[in-house]
Amino acid sequence: MQVAHPAVAAGVAQHSDFRADPFRRLQRTLGASWSIVFGDLDRAERAIRRINAIHAVVQGVVPETGARYRALDPDLLLWVHATLVDTAIRVHDRFVAPLTVEEMDAYHREATRVAIRLGVPRTRVPDTLRELRSWMADQMSSGVVRVGPTARELAPAILHPTRFPPAWVWDAAHLASVSVLPAPLRHQYRIPWNARRAAGVERLATITRWAVPRLPAAIRYVPASRTAERRREARPGG
Repeated sequence: MQVAHPAVAAGVAQHSDFRADPFRRLQRTLGASWSIVFGDLDRAERAIRRINAIHAVVQGVVPETGARYRALDPDLLLWVHATLVDTAIRVHDRFVAPLTVEEMDAYHREATRVAIRLGVPRTRVPDTLRELRSWMADQMSSGVVRVGPTARELAPAILHPTRFPPAWVWDAAHLASVSVLPAPLRHQYRIPWNARRAAGVERLATITRWAVPRLPAAIRYVPASRTAERRREARPGG
């Protein structure tokens, strides 16, 4: 969803090594995310500074349009931020447990603090999740966000990052994430979708909504989350 924006796709294609070593790239991304979300203030600030330093040198030209881009462009930063917030909420709401509007907006407000530290002006971030999704819909309907040749070139490496396991295993693994991808983007990526796949997603969601709440904490929560919880409990009055 992020690289559906032509400028984001150009930045990834021209400045990222994820196709050469996708799992190392994923590890770095998750490490930075967990540092920001679950780390103490110093660790979170260090992670944010590293991300901002990387973004500061990412710039170039969008092949499809010839327009120049830079990673610190507030609109690009907001698009990437919005995709993360929107997808996280959709996946939780569908595959873990339903969320109220108040819970969704609370998550959006908390995530906004990170967006601001990463360079998005506060005045550019919509106040509610509904407004954020409306902005995203406008970006797609206007054609600002539209899957182009660069995004389609990147898609196989995202969907099938390694030759083993075979492609059908990756397709099954991506079923949940593909199901929450907006239908127009799915179509533009030429990702097959039909009633059988939709029914499979519903069966999967039924299973995960039952199973996830019953998992032990050691499996349900990532280590960084458990460490943060222990740190919180150790505080006076924690």
